[in-house]
Amino acid sequence: MSAAPIRPLDLPDPTGTLMFAEAAQAADVVQAQFQRNQAVLAELAADLRRDPPPFVVTCARGSSDHAATYAKYLFETQLGIVTASASPSVGSVYEARQKLDGALYLVISQSGKSPDLLRNAEAAREAGARVVALVNVEDSPLAQLAHTVVPLHAGPERSVAATKSYLSSLSAILQLAANWKNEKPLLDALEVLPDRLRAAWQADWSPLTEGLVEAHNLFVLGRGLGLAAAQEAALKFKETCGLHAEAYSSAEVKHGPMALVGPGFPVLCFAQPDETEAGMLALAQEFRARGAGVWVCSAHGDLPLVQASHPACAPLLTIQSFYRAINALALRRGHNPDVPPHLNKVTETT
Repeated sequence: MSAAPIRPLDLPDPTGTLMFAEAAQAADVVQAQFQRNQAVLAELAADLRRDPPPFVVTCARGSSDHAATYAKYLFETQLGIVTASASPSVGSVYEARQKLDGALYLVISQSGKSPDLLRNAEAAREAGARVVALVNVEDSPLAQLAHTVVPLHAGPERSVAATKSYLSSLSAILQLAANWKNEKPLLDALEVLPDRLRAAWQADWSPLTEGLVEAHNLFVLGRGLGLAAAQEAALKFKETCGLHAEAYSSAEVKHGPMALVGPGFPVLCFAQPDETEAGMLALAQEFRARGAGVWVCSAHGDLPLVQASHPACAPLLTIQSFYRAINALALRRGHNPDVPPHLNKVTETT
């Protein structure tokens, strides 16, 4: 059961948490990151255009693995490069060798020291892959293993709930893809993204916060480029609010899980402004007809989505607005979003 709601006069100030302060820095972090990483990513992208990898493999855990989901859809839709997620246990526990000759092996990590990611990066390098590390700690063991290091430049992050480091992972992936594709629409989108993130931080998602104070379960739906945002949101509901949430593709939810959606069941829909949007809006309407509690993040929904200059930027804007709302929701439910129970900032898995 969720915690009893705090009486309004006792509500803590939502702006007083580390999570709020760190998420609020994201636009500045991304703006500085774009400037500081341009040279290394331009060089990497030129190499990748000159000698294209046969495929891309991502390796990550937690929020970083959600960023890897974004990389999959971005690389496949914008570059036509098949991108697959590696299960870290295949290399670290089973010690199974993979055929990775010529592949781009993208490892995403905040700390850069989780043993399973290190073992997989080392094995990928030995198998002939080009290892690229997206990492916040530039002198970490992972950075030392990689052929190319792309610093996240998120700075220190003290709240256990990752915010600016997750967004800086997405923005680093976006900058890599834009330079790799080397076409004006995506490159131009980088220029305006920081200001759009600032606007997204000011978006009013209070209907979501108010509506979920006493919720027990929740579906978060996304599709394509927006699926990574749904995955990240579901994780944040669990770790900061004690609210059981599951992320699904709006297509996959029809294969069984939607049987749970009935009167009063909460559903949060991230409608990506691209070819998937119409289907998401239709599904939201279907769930509303069943009496479900539905919130839609969209230009056509009840949670405002700041207009993206390119559809690939929309997931970053969505999650930035969400972070402000989830921080407030955690406090309304009696939780401290900075110190979730049983969790540490750095998780080292084997």
